[in-house]
Amino acid sequence: MSTKADSQREGIARPLAFELSFILLPAAAGVPLALLGLHPLWICILAIAPALARNFHYLFKLSQLIRRQHRLAPPFPRGLWGEIYRSVARYQQRSRKSRKRQIRFTRRFREAANAVPDALVILDKHHRIEWANPAAVKLMNLCWPDDDGRLFTDILANPGLDALIDAGDYTRPMEVAPEHNRAMMLSLRSTPFGERKRQRLVVGRDITKLYHLNMIRRDFVANASHELRTPLTVISGFLESLEDAPSTPVTHRRPLTLMRNQTDRMCSIIEDLLTLSRLEMNDRPEEQESVDIPDEIHLIVQEAQALSGGRHAISAAVDEDLLLLGSQPELRSAFSNLVFNAVKHTPAGARIDIRWHNDDTGPRFTVEDDGPGIPPEHLPRLTERFYRVDRARSRESGGTGLGLAIVKHVLNRHEARLSISSELGRGAIFSCTFLEHRALVRREIDISATG
Repeated sequence: MSTKADSQREGIARPLAFELSFILLPAAAGVPLALLGLHPLWICILAIAPALARNFHYLFKLSQLIRRQHRLAPPFPRGLWGEIYRSVARYQQRSRKSRKRQIRFTRRFREAANAVPDALVILDKHHRIEWANPAAVKLMNLCWPDDDGRLFTDILANPGLDALIDAGDYTRPMEVAPEHNRAMMLSLRSTPFGERKRQRLVVGRDITKLYHLNMIRRDFVANASHELRTPLTVISGFLESLEDAPSTPVTHRRPLTLMRNQTDRMCSIIEDLLTLSRLEMNDRPEEQESVDIPDEIHLIVQEAQALSGGRHAISAAVDEDLLLLGSQPELRSAFSNLVFNAVKHTPAGARIDIRWHNDDTGPRFTVEDDGPGIPPEHLPRLTERFYRVDRARSRESGGTGLGLAIVKHVLNRHEARLSISSELGRGAIFSCTFLEHRALVRREIDISATG
């Protein structure tokens, strides 16, 4: 450390000594003139003049080079001006290297953006177009730089597009059929970035094939389920009649009971499939109203206690004044699925706690149990159709494997999210969190109704 400081002092000492020589040598030459009677003021002027002229010359030269953006190159002048020129030259070299890195990075970014098959569009805080990649021409009919500065919604018009861009929630895509090609289906996502997160990056992906495949799958499931429901209902009715008929031999009753149970299970699966198909048809409930969630929870708890038959300790902590804006049948289906799952998949003697309250994030419905818990590798897949952690236990309990898939779809339609946490041996927690604007207060609704 001291060696470096010493070398810096030595490096500045020589230029400083050279600069002082421009003053001291003329001053020494002026001593004979002083002996001859020359006024001291003139001697000082003569001593300083060479240094002033030299400094003015190099200062003017440096200003000209900087103004013309010339590159400073050796040979450099001696003294302090040489150090200044060298320092400026080093800064110029660093600036050139940095500029080359930025140019290379920009070129690589453009090449990567141009190679991406998805449409990428950068918007300013007013939703005006700042940049777009070539894929946006085909997918969005947007050409940059021709459309630079235009409102994004003027090119890709859709009623919910402004809300999607304002929200900036990348996890919630929106499907749009662009006007220039109605046969195509786009999945649009928006994410904030830039200074203060006020800009938006909109990503558009062509999901036409996937969309049609999903439509075919939904139609097939809905039609097949609808066609199977009637014959299964008939079969179930005949099996019930045969099972209860006095003329049925005793040896036939057990097979008939098993057949009827499996038929009922198939009917439950079909009903759940039809429910899923209906939920997938639209992104939002057609009719939204004030739903009395506390009343629904109390009814669900009574049904859960009947289903449990006293084998579980079920408790409920409910905010009686907290209501919700949504679809009553769908919310009841989602909440009952979570509660009934806890009853079916936890052993006898387990505790099941149900909560409905409003916290900092919004209204929240929680079902917690102290059962055996769920292995962590299963948690990400629990909402998949027909996915079961323990297939044998699920069949014994009569589960269809579609309950959590229904819950997920209902919550998506209500702008809510499902979170699942569990530890082996410590039970599981299923939480449904809704946005704050969906919360309603019973007293305010009663006042507005009476007013």
